[in-house]
Amino acid sequence: MSNSASFFTDFQLSDLMFLGEAAGRTLVISAVSITIGTILGCVFGWALQASRWFAQATIGTILDVFRSVPLIIQLILFYNFFPIIGWKMGPFAAGAFVLSIYTAALVANVVRGGIDAVGTPMRRAARSLGMSYWQDLRYVVWPIGLRAVFPSWVGVALSVIKDSALVSVLGYLELLRASQILITRTQEPFIILACAGAFYFALSYPLSKYSKKLEEGWAS
Repeated sequence: MSNSASFFTDFQLSDLMFLGEAAGRTLVISAVSITIGTILGCVFGWALQASRWFAQATIGTILDVFRSVPLIIQLILFYNFFPIIGWKMGPFAAGAFVLSIYTAALVANVVRGGIDAVGTPMRRAARSLGMSYWQDLRYVVWPIGLRAVFPSWVGVALSVIKDSALVSVLGYLELLRASQILITRTQEPFIILACAGAFYFALSYPLSKYSKKLEEGWAS
C-alpha cells in the first residue's frame, strides 16, 4: 500500500507524517522555552525573595504583566513590535522569546515559594555551621526548596507545551496549525484533532511519568 493510500476518506498516511513533523516542531519550541524560562525564572525568583521591595517594584511588576496578559496577545504584540525597532524575528524566534519570558514569569513565583519553604531556623543553623550565604543557597535552600516545588514546575512545563499551540497565530507550523491546514483540506476534523490530541499526549506524558518516578525516588 502506498503512502497516498487513505485510512479514512481523504486522510492519508502522509498527513499523519505531516502531523508528526509538526509535533517535533512543537517539542523543539517547548523545550527551548521551558529551558530558558526555567533558568530565568530561577534567577528572578531568587531576586524576588532576596530583595523583596526593590525586585518587586521592578522585576515583579514586569512579570505580573506577562502573567496577567493573555499569551496570544503577547505573541501578536511582540511579533509586530520587533520589526518596528529594526529587529526582525521569524515566527519561531518570536514565539520562543515570548514563551520563555512567560515561562520565567510563572517559574519565578514557584522558585520564590520554594525558597520561602525552607524555614528560617534551618537557614540560621546552616550559617551557624560556618556556611556563607551562597553555600547556604547551594547546599540547603536549593536542594530542599526546589524539591518541594518540583511538582509545581512540572505543571508549568506541561502548561507551556499546550500553550505552544498559540504560536500558530504567528505562522509557525506547529501541531495545531498543521491540524488546521489538514482540516481545511480533508474536512475530517474529528480524525485530525484526535491524532493531534494523541501527539500532545505523547509529548506530555513522558514528562509527567518521569517526574512522578523522580518524586517517588526522593520520598524513599
